[in-house]
Amino acid sequence: MGKKIAVLVRDRQGEALRMSVGITLMDDTIDVYVLDRKVESNADNDLNLETIKDMDMKIFTNTKENAGMDYISTEDLAKKLLEYDHVVPF
Repeated sequence: MGKKIAVLVRDRQGEALRMSVGITLMDDTIDVYVLDRKVESNADNDLNLETIKDMDMKIFTNTKENAGMDYISTEDLAKKLLEYDHVVPF
């Protein structure tokens, strides 16, 4: 049975999004959390976000500026992180 992994995206957005897509090869459940700011729109980020959505991965944000992501408050995020086997901060 696979692990449940949360990836927290902050400062190194491009690297975090790319890595989120890459670790899906391990057959784990990956959820992505974009925190505290809007995702920069560029070719790499846009491709990785599209891939995340195509793979039916869950993507959350605590910033309402991030369209197409499920909003989660910081308080609810803190509670939800307890459900994961691993939390990977970027």
